[in-house]
Amino acid sequence: MVTQIASELAAVDEVTMPTTIERVLADLIAHFDVDFGYLRRIDRERKATILVAEWPRRSAPDPDPLNVVYFDQAYSPFHAVEKLTEPMLTSAESYFDQYVTSAVVPLVMHGDSIGLLGFVKHGDWAWSRQELAVLTVIASLLAQSQARVDTEARLRHLSTHDELTELPNHHSLFGYLGQRLRAGRPGPVAALCVGLNGLKLVNSYLGRTAGDDILRDVASRLREQLELNDMIVRFGGDEFVVVPNRPMDNYSAELLASRIKHGLSGGVTIDGETVSYGVDIGVAVGIPGDAPADVLRRADLALRAAKTQDSNGVAVFTDTLYEQFELADHITLNLRSAVSDNSLVLHYQPEVDLRNGRVLAVEALVRWQHPTRGLLLPDIFVGVAETTKLADELGNWVIRNACAQFADWRRRGFASDVVLRVNASPKQLTSPNFVERVEQALREHGLNGNSVCLEITENVSVEDLSRAHMTLHALKRLNVQIAIDDFGTGYNTLSHLKALPVDTVKIDRSFVKRLNNSPEDRAIVESIIGLAHEFGLEIIGEGVETAEAARTLLDLGCHRAQGFLITRPLPAEEIEAHLNTMQIPFSLEHRRSGRSE
Repeated sequence: MVTQIASELAAVDEVTMPTTIERVLADLIAHFDVDFGYLRRIDRERKATILVAEWPRRSAPDPDPLNVVYFDQAYSPFHAVEKLTEPMLTSAESYFDQYVTSAVVPLVMHGDSIGLLGFVKHGDWAWSRQELAVLTVIASLLAQSQARVDTEARLRHLSTHDELTELPNHHSLFGYLGQRLRAGRPGPVAALCVGLNGLKLVNSYLGRTAGDDILRDVASRLREQLELNDMIVRFGGDEFVVVPNRPMDNYSAELLASRIKHGLSGGVTIDGETVSYGVDIGVAVGIPGDAPADVLRRADLALRAAKTQDSNGVAVFTDTLYEQFELADHITLNLRSAVSDNSLVLHYQPEVDLRNGRVLAVEALVRWQHPTRGLLLPDIFVGVAETTKLADELGNWVIRNACAQFADWRRRGFASDVVLRVNASPKQLTSPNFVERVEQALREHGLNGNSVCLEITENVSVEDLSRAHMTLHALKRLNVQIAIDDFGTGYNTLSHLKALPVDTVKIDRSFVKRLNNSPEDRAIVESIIGLAHEFGLEIIGEGVETAEAARTLLDLGCHRAQGFLITRPLPAEEIEAHLNTMQIPFSLEHRRSGRSE
């Protein structure tokens, strides 16, 4: 009998264990001629004993009061066996004026009881030593099987759950979404991607234990806010995913996201200190037949939008959003190769004297000749370069190639009195090799420093003022001119203007565009021109698209300008015609409009 039971228990798992134990109990009841048998496991954390199997099955109410019995509850029938390590025999009167004899044999593992094997006989019954010895061996087999099953269950739990928060993990999420999105199932199915902000700062400042406390707190708050059957997942790092159990459209899912965001607001008290964190939520809705990975990717894109756009921390996926991020991701993956495989090209926009059309300078503007998307303008990919640490490499390419083209023009007799303007990014100005690379480009192509002007954005002078001072003064030692581009959008730099070695300021195109329609913008332009004259600086109007704007700039004392009124940015071979004549004819009598780059 022991050999047979050992064979049955060797193949048992979490699913088959209850039925297998029932068969074992039935065999033991028949062998020992008793009336009832049971197996219970002990949960030390809950301080309770939990029914695993019994035979014969009782007609128990729902819920069964004997399914979970706490050792400390009143009249607990298992209070005496909580720490049992040896077989125990008891007799007591039953409800039918009969004696009930019971034998309880503990399942011992590493000196502690992990369960109880019990038998009940109505009437007086004497258990022999041999019988108790057999039951002890069987209890040991049951203990080993229970420990193995518990270990396997724990490993399965760990493979599908997050150890820190005890929430399901991404493996569980994909399985669950796969079921919800099967063809024919009710839909639509919403997925909410919840991202926390500031967790890295908490980990750095207070330690990872504090960060873990926040993650557990968020998990707890999500459980409290959501319905019992809603899927809540720790997706990894500082992200959670919520999949509501009921079908939900975009509008309802967005309302739920707003409610979740509100419910997660407020700080967490850690060591007596209130620590706050931000929450952003991306929402996507799938229909049965969609792939789980696609729905989750859409929710993640919406979360990116919630973090980067003015969306009050909640964003819903749209096709426009997809196109925007799909392009950004494509650029991120392919921009580095574009810098090295000659996919980049330079166009040049002239700057003229509004009084006579004489060409004074040309500004080099980078373009990306994409094999499938056509000519991409810099506002599409320069921002990506800034965030992917390619800005320095891209900027160096522009400087080298612009200087090479400018030197070629001069060798052929063009642009002898023209200044080459090249944009320099904030990342370049903080690069320790930037000045050296500019000097190398000038020397390699035989250019004087004063024939080249580097344009910096207005905010760069306050991002790292000390580094800007050092870099700009080093450039001035090469006689390179310095211009502040988009001037007027950052008034906090006005106090630094005199301290920086600047030669030129360029009025931001947004003010020039509204110059004749907005008294406020006219006042700003007038004050910028006055400030430039006071400091002895050249002043240039950007984005001049109409004759009215050009005339107003002249009236206010600004005679240098560039924009579509004069000409759009042109490839090198097309701009040569203007450099050959050194003059661009245009009229101040008629309105011409377009888009300036």
